Amino acid sequence: MNSLGAAYRALVVGSSGAIGSAFVHALQLDPACQEVLCISRQTHPGFDLEAEASIATAAAALAEAGPFHLIVDATGALTIDTQGPEKSLNALHAESLHKSLAVNAVGPALLFKHLLPLLEPKQRAIYAKLSARVGSITDNRKGGWYSYRAAKAALNMLLHTAAIEAARKRPHLVVAALQPGTVASALSQPFVGSGALSPETSVTGMLKALDELPACSGAHFVDYQGQAIPW
Repeated sequence: MNSLGAAYRALVVGSSGAIGSAFVHALQLDPACQEVLCISRQTHPGFDLEAEASIATAAAALAEAGPFHLIVDATGALTIDTQGPEKSLNALHAESLHKSLAVNAVGPALLFKHLLPLLEPKQRAIYAKLSARVGSITDNRKGGWYSYRAAKAALNMLLHTAAIEAARKRPHLVVAALQPGTVASALSQPFVGSGALSPETSVTGMLKALDELPACSGAHFVDYQGQAIPW
C-alpha cells in the first residue's frame, strides 16, 4: 500500500479465515508494513463476537501496540449452526435471523466501537470491514437469503453511521464496507462454482481499492475492484 506511509502498522480481525489469513499474508509481504497483528479465537482465547466484554478485552490487550494505520475486520458467517441461506420466506426462523444479526452486524459494530480508538488519529488511517453485495437494498433483484441480506444491510448502516460520527474528530479516516467477490472458501464452498476468486486475488484487489479511497464523512461501499456499490 502506498497511501499509509513507509512504516504503517496493521491489525486483522478474523485472521484464521480464508480471507483474513490472505490479508495477513499480503500485508506481511508489503515492505511498507512495519507489523501485522491479529485477533482470532486462536490468538485471543475467549474472543467472541457475541460477547462485548471479550471484544473489549482483545482491544485493551492491543492498545499498547498501536496506533494502527489499517484495521481489517474479516469476520463473518454465511452458514450458522448448519443453517445456510434461506431460499424462501417459509424457511425463515427467528433463531437463525437473530444469530446472523449478532454475528454479522452487532458484533462487527461493537468491534468498530472498541477498535476505533486504536487507529492513528491525526493522519490517514483505514478501517475496512468485509460486507457483501447482497447487503445492498438497491441491488437486491433475486430475493432470498433473508437473514444474511438483512444482517449485511444492518452492518452497512451501522458502519456508515459510525463513520459519519468518527469523521468529525478524525477527518483523515477512511471507512469502507468491502465486497470481496465470490471467493473460494469454507464459508462459500456450498454456494459457488468453479469460477470463484482465490482469497489472494480478492485481497490484492481490496487492498488496492482501499489505497485509492479518499477520506469522507461516512463509509464507502465498494467491491474488490474498487467499484462503488449502491447502498
